Amino acid sequence: MRYKSSALNDTPVIDFLVKDRYRFWRHFVFMLLFFVLLYFARFWQMYTGISQYYVLSIVYISLLIMAYINMYVLVPMFFFRTRYVLYFILLVALGIAGLNFISVIMSNFEEYKIEEYRPKKGGLYEGVMMCIPIILVTTTVKLLQKWIKDNERITELSNLTLNMELNELRNQINPHFLFNMLNNVKALIRTDPEKASTVIIKLSEFLRYQLYENSEEKTLLISEIDFLSNFLNLEKIRRENFSVEINSETDKRMLNSTFIPPNLFTTFVENAVKHSVEIDDKDSYVKIKIEVENKKLYFICTNSQNPNYSISDKNYGGLGLANIKRRLELLYQDQYSLNIVSTEKEYIVNLIIPV
Repeated sequence: MRYKSSALNDTPVIDFLVKDRYRFWRHFVFMLLFFVLLYFARFWQMYTGISQYYVLSIVYISLLIMAYINMYVLVPMFFFRTRYVLYFILLVALGIAGLNFISVIMSNFEEYKIEEYRPKKGGLYEGVMMCIPIILVTTTVKLLQKWIKDNERITELSNLTLNMELNELRNQINPHFLFNMLNNVKALIRTDPEKASTVIIKLSEFLRYQLYENSEEKTLLISEIDFLSNFLNLEKIRRENFSVEINSETDKRMLNSTFIPPNLFTTFVENAVKHSVEIDDKDSYVKIKIEVENKKLYFICTNSQNPNYSISDKNYGGLGLANIKRRLELLYQDQYSLNIVSTEKEYIVNLIIPV
């Protein structure tokens, strides 16, 4: 399934402005147009001989540096971070500093100025003022690039989320899973009715989350923790010598007010359950720790593993792990940290995301 908004990115002009393969040619065309604009200005023709080309080169390079400082320093660090007033102040300061620098350099060429232009000082500023729109155009281009890339990221995230939801429906709420759980409940009704009642409640909560809250863009962290708890406890009933542990020292009010994308941790926990195996007849286990501190969420999932069976990223989750990694990139770009460590007896997932 593809969203129509992605069609915007198929046009040659948009591709030229955004795609990395055109980076060299984008800069070449920009520098060329910038030079042509200055070349048809009058200020450098006020000088004699080769000095006029020195003047043209100095102004061209100075304004080009100003344009690139705006594109790669001011716009990303201030404008994109919504610090508009500071951006405007720094842009004006950059313009004043650049003009003064050019004026100081140009004063060394005063003796080469044609006599009829000596009293006039507006020629240089006329050329400079013609280039100010070019500097502002760089801001517009960067905004357009960011908008298109964000649009691509949102579209890909929507497609990926949709595919993951379909996979989850196939893999988690499937007849085989329900058949096993109902058989467990049937057996428990005869031997331990109270425990059977508990299993039914947990199963209903599990299904409710998958069918309703899972479809929302954001869900409460406490709901995600409850879902993981129900899932692990259901697995605990199905397996012998299997222990689960979910810990959090974060204040309950924080857990009840923090929102995250749904099923962000499910793949890690599913893989932990799948690959936690009995070690020399000892209990296998899955341990989860979730903390929220300084606007960051820390998720640690640890599962036992057989020292004779080495688990790699490739077979630990396969496509599911690749999808969740890509989903994290789309959601948080470079603001998240995912570290996976495999030891002889444990497999540890350490995830940090902003909240």
